[in-house]
Amino acid sequence: GKKKKGEKKEKKKKGKKKGGKGGKEAGGDEEEGFKMVPSMFIPGIEEASSNYEDIWKHRDETDNFQQKYDAELIKELKRGEVESEIRVQVDDLMRQELKNLKAAIERDKGKKGKKGKKSGKKKGKKGKKKGKKSGKGKKGKKGKKAKDLTSGKTIESLYEELVKEGILVQYPKVKISDYMGEYSYLGTTLRQANIEPMPSLSDVRRVITEYGVLPMGSQTVHETAPHVKSILIAGPHGTGKRMLVNAICSELGANLIDLTAENICGRYPGKAGLTMLLHLVMKVGKLLQPTVIYIGNAEKTFIKKVPKNDMSDPKRLKKELPKIIKKMAPEDRILFVGTSLTPWDADVKGLCSCYQKIVLIPRPDYASRYLLFKELILRSGGRLAPTLDLSSLAKISDGYTPGHIITAVKHVLTERRVQQLHRKPLTALEFVTPLARIDPIYKEEEEQFKKWYSKTPLGKKRAKLKAEEEEGDGGGKGKSAKGGKKKGKGKKKGKGKKKK
Repeated sequence: GKKKKGEKKEKKKKGKKKGGKGGKEAGGDEEEGFKMVPSMFIPGIEEASSNYEDIWKHRDETDNFQQKYDAELIKELKRGEVESEIRVQVDDLMRQELKNLKAAIERDKGKKGKKGKKSGKKKGKKGKKKGKKSGKGKKGKKGKKAKDLTSGKTIESLYEELVKEGILVQYPKVKISDYMGEYSYLGTTLRQANIEPMPSLSDVRRVITEYGVLPMGSQTVHETAPHVKSILIAGPHGTGKRMLVNAICSELGANLIDLTAENICGRYPGKAGLTMLLHLVMKVGKLLQPTVIYIGNAEKTFIKKVPKNDMSDPKRLKKELPKIIKKMAPEDRILFVGTSLTPWDADVKGLCSCYQKIVLIPRPDYASRYLLFKELILRSGGRLAPTLDLSSLAKISDGYTPGHIITAVKHVLTERRVQQLHRKPLTALEFVTPLARIDPIYKEEEEQFKKWYSKTPLGKKRAKLKAEEEEGDGGGKGKSAKGGKKKGKGKKKGKGKKKK
């Protein structure tokens, strides 16, 4: 009887331990959140840090004001190089000695060894011939793939040709900081209420800087950081899509190549012409990096149904564009940037397969509108008088884009009106009339953009995560309730056993 009781106690202890472990594991799974991808720059930083620790940290440089070279450091570096060079020579000598030894052994063996040697030589020759033939075949295949259509022309002549054809275009100098927008202060509050907020113009500027400007500015960063080949900027009319393209080019000092359907219409006709155009674009782009390739109305390339009145052949780049983007290597500082006014007209799968990152520009919020009015009035020569109620102006202009606000400010602050400011200060009412003449971006159009974005791969992932979180919250509550009931039943059974 005692043995049985002892066995029961041990089983109970084991059960408790298992339960404890399971609880920890479950808790660990629940606590797991977003994990950052390990950075590719960390090994380089660690190497530089250890190099500093080993060589420079405890080094006394007080007597070396002119920063002269250190002979010992140079000797250490060169020793390794000399050693590797000598090793190759020694290896060759050792191989030769080994051959001589083998030949001597074969001579001692007699004729059998000689016959073996001859047959070996013949086989070797045949192998070499076969190798040469196969090598030629491979070279021939490679030659076909990497055929240069403009081998006899200089890069200057190719650049000139693209400029004359209007493919390589000039752009106005714009700083990324000129794209004005305020931080979204209500974002956290909306998330707490389970409402996904729209990004602010400040967020758009930050994302474009991170994906478009920073990696393209440095060859090392571009090769090491995650490779962004293409960006699609989508948004309503007047949100500054083309301005962002010009800002990327200005910050990088890049060449801007315009492959918009309307721009290349009638140029380089036919299949051979298109091949030549793309060859020129990629050759000039790679040799004169960084390069930004702009495609306006990007949705037209993958449009579901081409309008009858559209004579620009918008689907001309449909097959070739994804192939070119796929072939791009990290060492190529080329960025494809597309802009879209109506992205829902295109096939979502085709558009998303071509453009790696999608940036959706919303209508500006209250904080951004307030900042836009304030900065634009000051830049146009205006003055912020007490009679000018910017807060009310920002509220009534809900739905208007930065382009609409710029138009209204230009309409009001003419040269004559600026001269009258000292006698007649600005008022908010003056801006109401020009704004009333412009159609704003209604909520229906914004909802259409949101609906389209939810169909993109990132939109689907976000919706899936949200659904899983909601299920997890509901499932967790249910499980805890069930667990409580089970524990209660267990206690009752235990009590019953004790009574027995």
